[in-house]
Amino acid sequence: LLEMERNSLNSLGVYRKSLALRDMSEAVAAYFTQNREILSLRKIDSFRDDISKSLLADADLITKEVEQAALSNCPSVRMRSLSYVNIMTRNILAYCNGLERDGVKEKEYLNLLRKEIR
Repeated sequence: LLEMERNSLNSLGVYRKSLALRDMSEAVAAYFTQNREILSLRKIDSFRDDISKSLLADADLITKEVEQAALSNCPSVRMRSLSYVNIMTRNILAYCNGLERDGVKEKEYLNLLRKEIR
């Protein structure tokens, strides 16, 4: 991005929030893919890996969609981006629920991520 665009994006609270969500998602995903139970089954590991990858992808896409909406003058582009952001935030909440149902013990990390979305 051009320096002027970057400065204007950084002045937007929603953009800064998307960056914070992305950073937190990266930390949560890294934690759940690197700190596995020693006796866990491979099936569980791959489920958590899949959820973590989806979490990272959606959090990154949220930031990209916010950038696109902020830099566009086209109302339909902005509405489409907003729609995608809504879908991806619901996805992230679903990933948190899936990890919780899968038995992760560190629910406080999931709750922090949920709080960041709301």
